Amino acid sequence: MVEKKGAPAQKVSARKKIAKGETYVCETCGLVVSVDEACGCVDVCDIICCGKPMKEKSAKGKASKK
Repeated sequence: MVEKKGAPAQKVSARKKIAKGETYVCETCGLVVSVDEACGCVDVCDIICCGKPMKEKSAKGKASKK
């Protein structure tokens, strides 16, 4: 009997947990999501938009206005 081989294991990148106050942006449509409350999951969660994980917005635009 021939054994079927499973799909090759995907590499999992080291990601940090999503935390309150972080901002994520969709590189496809430009939607921006701000985290008001973290979910508290044990594992890392992805925020998906347009079928792809959203990227954390850089800290450059986070300067506070006086």
